[in-house]
Amino acid sequence: MELIQKYFPDLTDQQKDQFERMGALYQDWNAKVNVISRQDIDTLYERHVLHSLGIAKVMAFKPGTAVLDVGTGGGFPGIPLAVMNPDSQFHLVDSIGKKIRVVQAIAEELGLTNVHAEQIRAEKLTDTYEFVVSRAVTRMGPFVGWVRNKISRNSFHELRNGILYLKGGDLTEEIAEAGVKSKIFELSNYFEEDFFETKKVVYVPL
Repeated sequence: MELIQKYFPDLTDQQKDQFERMGALYQDWNAKVNVISRQDIDTLYERHVLHSLGIAKVMAFKPGTAVLDVGTGGGFPGIPLAVMNPDSQFHLVDSIGKKIRVVQAIAEELGLTNVHAEQIRAEKLTDTYEFVVSRAVTRMGPFVGWVRNKISRNSFHELRNGILYLKGGDLTEEIAEAGVKSKIFELSNYFEEDFFETKKVVYVPL
């Protein structure tokens, strides 16, 4: 929790409380349904919560923004971003039902009324969103194909509507293969921990 406050010192009391409780909730739920690897549960705040909030360093969602989290797994990056952006709406989707049930329970226990979690494949969705977020669920090319028609034309941020994708490593070949324009934000510019040395947010306007 100190790690979150280190990089986000202006949290409200409610946000502090939600981030504080998040750790114990994930510990408890992960013991019942394995949504986070056993080795990562001890570094939850660094490798999952703060990693998810890398997107918040790149983009402050304005009130009324609709955000889709594809392949949310245990609720990342959607749950931390929903805490950080209480005036935006987050739709968290995953094809695995037991993971979505955990996400629904954690969102409810944290009092996140701006989160809707659903077991569905992204391709089946009919709604549109200002931004699509995700954390390395597949290569960029197929991912863009899944969500290209889910992006709203209603753009009201400095960055045009599109994808904010958490990825790691050398992405040169993958982005070229996807055939899209992109901008890469190095998370090592925002966070000093070694874990973030090769981590990035890839922004793709659509």
